[in-house]
Amino acid sequence: MTDELSRVAFLRLMAGAGAVALLGQPVLAAGAMNRRIVPKTGVSVPVIGVGTARAWSVGKRPSDRAPHREILRLLFDAGGSVVDTSPMYGNAETVVGDLLRDLGVGDRAFFATKVWATGKQPGIDQMEKSLRLLHTDHLDLMQVHNLVDTQTHLATLRDWREKGIIRHVGITHWTRNSVDVLAGIVAREKLDFVQLPYSLGMRDAEPRLLPLCADKGVAVLVNRPFVRGAMFRDARGRSIPPWAKGELGISSWAQYFLKYLLGHPAVTCVIPGTGKPRHMAENIRAGLGPLPNARQHKKMLIDWQRV
Repeated sequence: MTDELSRVAFLRLMAGAGAVALLGQPVLAAGAMNRRIVPKTGVSVPVIGVGTARAWSVGKRPSDRAPHREILRLLFDAGGSVVDTSPMYGNAETVVGDLLRDLGVGDRAFFATKVWATGKQPGIDQMEKSLRLLHTDHLDLMQVHNLVDTQTHLATLRDWREKGIIRHVGITHWTRNSVDVLAGIVAREKLDFVQLPYSLGMRDAEPRLLPLCADKGVAVLVNRPFVRGAMFRDARGRSIPPWAKGELGISSWAQYFLKYLLGHPAVTCVIPGTGKPRHMAENIRAGLGPLPNARQHKKMLIDWQRV
């Protein structure tokens, strides 16, 4: 058990069907990807998804969308399903919705999008548009994007959850300065998910926010796992520790960075953003095979700090 997690938080995370996954052993379904349990609902979620910021706002031509189509094919073939998007990301929702429909996997997708508006009715209008663009009548997760008008939208989201339009309610932010604010909201609100920034190079969520999510039974989506590529620049020319290759099957720094995050039992799913199929394939490999136990998780940090 990590030093940051209380015994109560640890026991909560180990409860029920999620226990095997959270101990770092693979839980296999269709495809080979590990899965974890959303504490509030018992829904099983693959541990690697894809984020769609920046690189997914593309044109309508098949050639424009071919890389994104391949990314989704790779993800779903491996047993993945989590696709995170937002009205803030240009026309990414349109691209995601069209491609999932064309691939015939929309019914298998874990749709996660966001509301990014000020005011109740503008928020409702935006979310209704998201449903249309994604070609669905329900969403697995709706999140208040970057905490814009949070209280107004949380009230709407809870109403929609009661009506069965959405399954989970969440909040998001992407900056390290947001971690304490997110923790305050998690402490006082009843949430299903929090999306937060976390990486080996940006561990601000570890001391308080991640343990708090565990205590409250809040699932965690991780964004910015590579700090926009900074992690790879820091690792350039350096070798992966041999033990990590042998014990965890790690063959690249991308896998090392992602498996470290999945070694924290509060983390449900990591959603690295990419528009390149080869990067998606590499990210997927981090969700396959053994995940770090507590000892290995600590050792990964120590060895990275020595790199």
